[in-house]
Amino acid sequence: MTSSSKRNQSIFEATNRPERVFEVPKENTGKTMKVSEYFGDNVFDFRTAEGIPEAVRVELLKVAKISGKKLKREHVEVVATAATEWATQRGATHICHWFQPLTGSTAEKHDAFLAFKGDKPIEKISVTQLMQGEPDASSFPNGGSRSTFEARGYTAWDITSPMFLTESTNGKTLCIPTAFVSYSGQALDVKTPLLRSINRLDAAATKFLQLTGKSDAKNVMVTCGAEQEYFLIDKAFVAARPDLVMTGRTLFGSLSARNQQLSDHYFGEIPERVLSFMQELDHELYKLGIPAKTRHNEVAPSQFEMAPIFNDANVSADQNQMMMAVIKKTAAKHNFEAILHEKPFAGINGSGKHLNWSMRDDKGNNLLEPGSEPHQNLRFLAVMGIVCEAVYRHGDTLRMAISGHGNDHRLGGHEAPPSIISVFLGDTLNHIVEALLAGKTFTPDDKKFVDVGADQLAQLMRDNTDRNRTSPFAFTGNKFEFRAVGSSQNIGFPMSVLNAAVTEVFNESNTWLEKELGAGKSVDQALQELTLKWIKNCKPVIFNGDGYSEEWVKEAAARGLPNLKNTPEALGVLTQKDRISYLTEMGVFKAEELETRYNVLIEKYVLAREIEYRTQMEMVNQYVVPSALEYKAELLASVNASKQAGVDFSIEKELLSMLDQTFQKVYSECSNLKRALETVDLDEHVTAAAKFAEQLMPMSESLANQCNELEELIPDHLWSLPKYREMLFLR
Repeated sequence: MTSSSKRNQSIFEATNRPERVFEVPKENTGKTMKVSEYFGDNVFDFRTAEGIPEAVRVELLKVAKISGKKLKREHVEVVATAATEWATQRGATHICHWFQPLTGSTAEKHDAFLAFKGDKPIEKISVTQLMQGEPDASSFPNGGSRSTFEARGYTAWDITSPMFLTESTNGKTLCIPTAFVSYSGQALDVKTPLLRSINRLDAAATKFLQLTGKSDAKNVMVTCGAEQEYFLIDKAFVAARPDLVMTGRTLFGSLSARNQQLSDHYFGEIPERVLSFMQELDHELYKLGIPAKTRHNEVAPSQFEMAPIFNDANVSADQNQMMMAVIKKTAAKHNFEAILHEKPFAGINGSGKHLNWSMRDDKGNNLLEPGSEPHQNLRFLAVMGIVCEAVYRHGDTLRMAISGHGNDHRLGGHEAPPSIISVFLGDTLNHIVEALLAGKTFTPDDKKFVDVGADQLAQLMRDNTDRNRTSPFAFTGNKFEFRAVGSSQNIGFPMSVLNAAVTEVFNESNTWLEKELGAGKSVDQALQELTLKWIKNCKPVIFNGDGYSEEWVKEAAARGLPNLKNTPEALGVLTQKDRISYLTEMGVFKAEELETRYNVLIEKYVLAREIEYRTQMEMVNQYVVPSALEYKAELLASVNASKQAGVDFSIEKELLSMLDQTFQKVYSECSNLKRALETVDLDEHVTAAAKFAEQLMPMSESLANQCNELEELIPDHLWSLPKYREMLFLR
């Protein structure tokens, strides 16, 4: 089979897929079950699980809520016994410690339930199995902090995140969320710093509430909901594109005449085959206790989004990792490949993961809820000011935390927030801020409802803010939305950095409040002055305009806001001790852990780019060049035939000249990229990363453009790779 016929076969397979049907759970009566009747069926949570005495449950809850409270072995034994009974009754044969190393994905080590009581085989999780595991710490990314002979690492049970069952064709596994640390206690994962940051922010925000009149406040939880964008491409097309297989994105490809410019895909009718996938996806997520709420078409063709209901930050971070895995697994059942890369197709929208972030107290009150009269909600305004100040101080580390080779293609494009971190507050809050700065009284307008001019329609309540999709950090009603996070990224790292930044400002606010309140000021007066203090200082970071404009880039520079344009630049912040000291002072990271992350992330960038460049050159030589030579041979044969027939062949000559010029550019630029890559010392990650970003990346993009020109010149029957129009529109 020729390459072009393989492409045709891919088209045939993609357009002739039978729709997958899955079994919706039914009651014994045969009636379809409601979601509420099977939600969380694959989740074991000690808070609600049977087989755990109430006295033990109370003690475990104390451990989950109180920092420094230690687990008792006898309580763990109760949980282990109950979890064994629950899981084995559902067909589980193994347990695994499920953790999040610095690879960017998850890892797991499976152990059988099988144990022996004397000579008798039994199913059992021992206390040690539940609490602690021992994967090889030197085999995971560690940034040089662990030598090969220093292999010991530990996984430790995270009591605050529920256990869950994963299902495969031939069995089930009980997964236990765990942290992953080295022999010396250094965090080698994403979860450990996140838990630390949650604890630190809890303490600081709770003290703030107590100082400002809520003396009964016991704790504050960080909450989040991470929207997840992704592409669905038929597996046949992906298998025929080495770049999608090896890198998760197309390394060249001519943009189809119709793409997203008609705006007809966004919120359009969900294609039948995709809807079948989404219905099964929701079903699988519900069984795992993941509260999937929203599903819809996104802006780009074949791009979609799902969003969950808010949850506690640590659980939400775990569930987002689970969600990405379930999306890919379910997509495969429907003969789709779910692509989570931030920019799989050039020229159309990439994918993000909007991190909706807030805080709530133990009574369920949202600290970022402005209420119906936000200008009178002094505590809310102070918290808003604290968050804005945190972003202003540490915009560079927030930018660092969402950096990555994939996000570099997305940030700053006319679809996603720019590399400059700024805060959008919306009209109402911005007017309140302006009034505060001017020393005036804010007067709200009376526009509570949107006038739609048709009495048949329901009255629409007007929100206190519009949405600004060009802002990387936007207030959206009762939360901040960190929109710059990439679709493939683990939300735990940027959330840890954000939590630490906000904690620092809360701590300073608490010290200031203690002094001012001690001097006799009322709580209301102190809150007003605290808000003004932070708003005055952080005013440069507040921007409500078009973040995509060139004017904003210039204005941001004048305001002194950092513009870290690529991953190597952004990661360089981790080498600046004065910029990252707050992360260690807040107790979220140790100094050596930040060094580890810098080394791991910079190496990951280098390896990812190297794979991309080598894959691109291989595809040029194995696909583009043969297609160009075949077309050239056809044109030459046509010229010779025309000569022999004595007819005009000027068109063939012109086509041949155009082909030859572009072909030579492709071959020359591919050779130049190869030579440039050979000059890079890949073991020197810092210099290699800078060279890749500043020199080789533009060369790779130029090569891609030349390949795209060839694709447009070469007849369709000679082009062997699936095209954008096929991958994005055929299913």
